[in-house]
Amino acid sequence: QVQLVESGGGLVQPGGSLRLSCAASGFAFSSYAMRWYRQAPGKERELVAHITRHGEITNYADSVKGRFTISRDNAKNTVYLQMNRLKPEDTAVYYCNVILPSRTYWGQGTQVTVSS
Repeated sequence: QVQLVESGGGLVQPGGSLRLSCAASGFAFSSYAMRWYRQAPGKERELVAHITRHGEITNYADSVKGRFTISRDNAKNTVYLQMNRLKPEDTAVYYCNVILPSRTYWGQGTQVTVSS
């Protein structure tokens, strides 16, 4: 069965860094683009970053461009989100995502809180 398991979230001060990981299983990982989304309470889920099957192309929301980096290791079936110079407005639950032919899958999410 398809599983996406995020980890690496936590409490960090403004200006700090975190690295999120998403371990994937149950599908041909290297055949699919992967995405990171985030959702703050009371707000819509928003796309943060996207990476193509072999990492050739990456895309970012304007709000994180230059601060966040998405990457993947197909040998480990893992996608990462390196987050630098974090701001309070980055506080959210972060989810990894894959769109398969049958349906869209989401991880359980990992909480990122940026606060002094």
